[in-house]
Amino acid sequence: MTIRTKLLLFIPLLVLLTNGVTFFLFESSKSVQKNYGQTMDRMLLYTQSAQSSDALLRVLYTYLLNPGSSSESQLLEQDKKLRELGLKLSKQRGTLIRGAELEGYIHMLDTLAEQQLAARQAAAATPPQPGEALRHYEKAEQTASFIRDEERRLLDAELTAYEPLYRSIQLHLAKLDWLGPTAFIVNTMLSIALALWISRSITAPVAKLVETAKRIAKGDWNGAHANAAADGKANDELGILSETFRHMLADLNELIGKDKQRMESEKLIKELELQALQSQINPHFLFNTLNVLSRLAVIEGADRTSDLIVTLSGLIRYNLQRLEQPVTIREELEHVRKYIAIQQARFRDRVHVELNAEEGALDLLIPALTLQPLVENAYMHGVEGMERGGEIQISILALQGGAAITIIDNGCGMSAETREALLSVEEAPMPAKSASAGTGIGTRNVFKRLRLFYNRDDIIEIESSLGQGTVITLHVPRKVIGQDRLELNFEIKKSL
Repeated sequence: MTIRTKLLLFIPLLVLLTNGVTFFLFESSKSVQKNYGQTMDRMLLYTQSAQSSDALLRVLYTYLLNPGSSSESQLLEQDKKLRELGLKLSKQRGTLIRGAELEGYIHMLDTLAEQQLAARQAAAATPPQPGEALRHYEKAEQTASFIRDEERRLLDAELTAYEPLYRSIQLHLAKLDWLGPTAFIVNTMLSIALALWISRSITAPVAKLVETAKRIAKGDWNGAHANAAADGKANDELGILSETFRHMLADLNELIGKDKQRMESEKLIKELELQALQSQINPHFLFNTLNVLSRLAVIEGADRTSDLIVTLSGLIRYNLQRLEQPVTIREELEHVRKYIAIQQARFRDRVHVELNAEEGALDLLIPALTLQPLVENAYMHGVEGMERGGEIQISILALQGGAAITIIDNGCGMSAETREALLSVEEAPMPAKSASAGTGIGTRNVFKRLRLFYNRDDIIEIESSLGQGTVITLHVPRKVIGQDRLELNFEIKKSL
């Protein structure tokens, strides 16, 4: 029997047993409560009807002494209550052994109601008939007395008639007192026995496998093979696993020799990899190779390919040589134009780029690789997913105290959380990054370099919302430097 079959067979049986015992106890308790409730409801109606009769008589007496709207409304309310109790009692006729006695009690309630009505009508007649009203009141008082006596007699008769039921209920409750704990104990013992049996059928083979694995870890192959052979065969999944483990041990002995050969081969591969690392190509070799490819493209008539290769070569040379030096906006803009040329070869007419720059702002100093990562962000995270109609605008305006550089795209925009994370001075958590390739210098790192370079926190502004594009504005002040070119005193971080 497989482990799955054991679990699917015995656990539902245990659940059914538990539910069956619970249902039996619930139904037994429900039956007792129903019988007890019917008896108590009937006895309570007897008492309430007698009390309502006395209350009706008191209100009638008050009304006869002082007829008025207030006392009359109270009398009508009590009469209504008494009639409702009579209706409830009439519904109990079928549950009584002596229904005729209840019928007579209900008639007395109706008689009392009729007598108070006659007394009220006599008092309200024109002219009033106080003698007639008093006569009806005396009859009502006598009827109320009969009702009280009959109420006590009915209660006694109820208790006497249902004494066997009370004894049966007591016996039933006594059975439930010991049946409930007994069922709980039996169910708990069965659950423990079932859990032990199932766990033992699982843990015993696993313990054997663990012991065999420990022997293998210590290098005791013979002991491990003997221990695995001594393990009895079972028909469940663990038995199949144990059998497979024994075959594995036999195969391992054969594979030890082959493993030595594989280790020697891996050693040789490592040596070759080390040689390959030691002979990595350097940037000069890369530039020379790109130049060769460019000339070859010219010879073959692929002028556009040649231009792109030359542009790429300049892009790489700029990245490698100018990272730690401030540059003019003119130089940075030229670098951006090369990057745009490469991207336009990819996007073609899907993206339209507009670049406007005022001459008075081009000689200001900014950190190297400031604009290109922002333009790259507009491509990769803004308009890349657009099939057509992508627009990127780059505007450089000369101001009295510096310049304003604005990069606008009509792409997918960014959430408020991303915007706040980019503008945060502290290292705030960023949402998951796009899988698109980048230059290695993240947008947030560009912002940090700008703050460090100008020693100000109001350099960057971002306006963006999801689906509405993004506007990034850099407020570039004039940087005062000496005769020698200023070196940046901050670390350039690389980020993927």
